[in-house]
Amino acid sequence: MNSNQISNPKTSVPNGKSLNDKDYMNSLLSTLKEMVKNYAIALTEASNENLCNQYKEMFDTYLDLQREVFEIMFRKGWYSLEKAEANKINNKYQMLKEELTNLSE
Repeated sequence: MNSNQISNPKTSVPNGKSLNDKDYMNSLLSTLKEMVKNYAIALTEASNENLCNQYKEMFDTYLDLQREVFEIMFRKGWYSLEKAEANKINNKYQMLKEELTNLSE
């Protein structure tokens, strides 16, 4: 395993043409991500305060569900992350700090 990978041991799933738990979870995660994006757009375009509040409640619900599905997949080892190198983080921080300084001038 790559030393820059952050992951858990994989939970095995059956191979073959049939869908398995990992396939269903991937599909659910993709759908929830798309729904969160769409609700974010709807929130920015809602002209009615009540409608905006309802969209916000639904957005929060789907965002929480998306995070929960991701956490389950990560715990099962079906999703991995890559560690960022410290110098890359520092370089990005410096770049953003300079941009902020330039905006303040």
